[in-house]
Amino acid sequence: MPAASTNPIFSMEFFPPRTPEAEASLAGVIERLAPLTPRFCSVTFGAAGSTREKTFETVLSLQSLGLEGAPHLSCIASTRDNIREVLMAYQAADIRHIVALRGDMPSGMLSAGEFRYANELVAFIREETQDHFHIEVAAYPEMHPQAPNLRTDVQNFKRKVEAGANSAITQYFFNPEAYFRFLDDCEKAGIDIPIVPGIMPITNHTQIARFSEMCGADIPRWIRKRLEQLGDDREGIRAFGLEVISDLCRRLLEEGAPGLHFYTLNQSEAVLGIYRNLGMLIPSA
Repeated sequence: MPAASTNPIFSMEFFPPRTPEAEASLAGVIERLAPLTPRFCSVTFGAAGSTREKTFETVLSLQSLGLEGAPHLSCIASTRDNIREVLMAYQAADIRHIVALRGDMPSGMLSAGEFRYANELVAFIREETQDHFHIEVAAYPEMHPQAPNLRTDVQNFKRKVEAGANSAITQYFFNPEAYFRFLDDCEKAGIDIPIVPGIMPITNHTQIARFSEMCGADIPRWIRKRLEQLGDDREGIRAFGLEVISDLCRRLLEEGAPGLHFYTLNQSEAVLGIYRNLGMLIPSA
């Protein structure tokens, strides 16, 4: 068994608030999570840049609190001029961390634009800004939903690495074996960047089922059955989800994962609970 990672990297994802109420709620969440000192906080980016300004504002807000903000940058349906403008604005604000993604095609749009794949975006960022940005990319331990097979998916991932990615964050998963198998496949393909597991807390049965259907994440039968048994017992679901995800995080770290990236869904309770269960120092409040 691989040795446990030393100095693991912990990071978190937020999405831009769309209303004043959501903005106030997110401010409270960040206040509660900031003492956990995440290495960076990523902020999502809507299809075709639909939340671009809000993404930028949220990143600046994080930076004002002493946290490193890492905006997502989606290239689908964008032009080189659009992306260049965004990169210049991020450089001017001294943002040095980006999550570079292809993104989803907006509904009704027929053309992908000037960028078809994330590796093209990574290459463009490097051409325009050299080494200014630490570039994160996405990885899919259970295969990208649109990939024809695992081998092709690993090769697509390798193209992003060769284009200049520094590290990767995975799609969330509940089968640790899928992650370790993916690492083995990457090693055989000559990929050696850190690949950090993405962690999705389980707090709502309907929500996690919908998310998993959309992204192709497998929910093991034993988890599905237990969630079905719990029915509308929200507290029971939260307690069960906390136990499952804490055990997953513990095993990943014990077997050498370089860190954990939490998909917070702009909530703090589940992440705080996982930290407690892992025995990591958190504020008593």
